[in-house]
Amino acid sequence: MTDLREKLTDWDPKATTYKPVIYLFAVAAATAVALSIGFLGTITWQTVGWFISVSMILLGMQKLRDIESFTTMFLNYDVVARKWVPYAYIYPWVETGAGILMTGMLLKWLSAPAALIVSTIGAWSVFKAVYLDRRELKCACVGGGSNVPLGFVSLTENLAMMGMSIVMLLQIVV
Repeated sequence: MTDLREKLTDWDPKATTYKPVIYLFAVAAATAVALSIGFLGTITWQTVGWFISVSMILLGMQKLRDIESFTTMFLNYDVVARKWVPYAYIYPWVETGAGILMTGMLLKWLSAPAALIVSTIGAWSVFKAVYLDRRELKCACVGGGSNVPLGFVSLTENLAMMGMSIVMLLQIVV
């Protein structure tokens, strides 16, 4: 079937693509808008928070779908996982769990620091691998086996998670 698809179209299973990330973020955005209009009657700053938290859930689920493949890719660039392999197995659970708690605005004292820790490590890991070491790697952000390049999208994902974590931590203090 794959051979036929390649012959009849220009489809290349090894080609770099951003489609999985685009689709995932589109679903997260639509969900955030639906939550905002359904619960708040309008689009507010909470919509952005829901977009980030729902994205975290969806991205985490993609990683958990095939955790072995994810960890293999993740070990190529994550600075903590390269030193302590169990972190690669913990990361998707933290991302998914923090996203669920953040969507419900529950246990901020737990979800915000957890997300801040993994996203800060993730942002540094991506920045180091792509921009300092100049390595061309595939991103494990949508799970293993994807052809999404590691770089701007991965860094932005981690920075958004960091930002949301900081905002939630500030809500606890204020």
